[in-house]
Amino acid sequence: LERRVSERYDSLDMLGVTQALPEQFDDARRAAVEVAQQADGVPAGDAIDAVVVVGMGGSGIGGDVLAAIGAGVAPCPIVVSKGYTLPAFVGPRTLVIGASFSGNTEETLEAISGAEVAGAPWVAVTSGGQLAERATAAGRPVLPVDDSIPMPRAGIAAVSVPPIVLLDQLGLLPGASDQLDAASAQLHTRRDALVADDSEVVRLAAHIDRTMPLIYGGGDVGDVAAVRWKNQVNENAKAPAFAHTVPELMHNEICGFGQHGDMTRQVFSLIELRHSGEHPQVDRRFQLLRPLLDEVVHDRFVIQAKGDGPLAQLFDLVLVGDLWSLHLAFNEGVDPGPVPVLMDLKEALAREP
Repeated sequence: LERRVSERYDSLDMLGVTQALPEQFDDARRAAVEVAQQADGVPAGDAIDAVVVVGMGGSGIGGDVLAAIGAGVAPCPIVVSKGYTLPAFVGPRTLVIGASFSGNTEETLEAISGAEVAGAPWVAVTSGGQLAERATAAGRPVLPVDDSIPMPRAGIAAVSVPPIVLLDQLGLLPGASDQLDAASAQLHTRRDALVADDSEVVRLAAHIDRTMPLIYGGGDVGDVAAVRWKNQVNENAKAPAFAHTVPELMHNEICGFGQHGDMTRQVFSLIELRHSGEHPQVDRRFQLLRPLLDEVVHDRFVIQAKGDGPLAQLFDLVLVGDLWSLHLAFNEGVDPGPVPVLMDLKEALAREP
């Protein structure tokens, strides 16, 4: 049934690519290790004071994954920059990682120009394009991205794994190798459980139906997972979704449910993305949140991450959310692949103002 539905609506085989995320993860790791072990032009780890990852959309999320995994263990700051400019501190002791699936993302290319002006060493994570050309010409390493992946958002492992491998090689991400092993194992296990016609993601899509998801995560891992789930609903199902993180939302967003409960309970469903690495007070805040929102949302669902360690649990949540968003699209007869509005925007930007 799942295959028949996807063949009818899925012109780019986003379902097949997503179900192959475990293999994409493993392939990206092997390719990155090959490059990282002999990466010329990259300073030693003790000569790096900060890491800045630049990238947008489905490419930039690799920086979010790296920052979440590095939080609390990396000996230097890992900063994610999404835009045209770099932080003012970037200089010769800053490693800049430019991530662009196509290699032609204008914001990322301009940010890399800023890195060159600042004298910062940089590497490219890309499938080709101008970014690869510039890196090759400058003698900078290119961590390869599989160009057969149909859309950047379908290549989250392809853009996330190479920076982790690189920082592991530089000694800037303690325990990364074990985390990569655990994440691969968990992806294979979870994928095998989610391919059935009556799987967790199929049921969740049916329960959410046409309500708008409010997706809440806790801490670094939960924050990245929640944003990923939101973005996948936006791009795959072409539907609105909203994300926030605990504890921050307990200081603002909960105040917004003081009125209009008769309307919000018709249009919003709450999804909690939970993981074992949460601070104890984050769990307590989730418990306190429930009675505040149960009366003002259509329904509430809890997705508990599985796997050993933060990277495994983050990718576990990613796979669940990615497949769920595809079923939201299929249930409405929406092709999850093409994103016409984004193509129109890029064409408009390319025209002379």
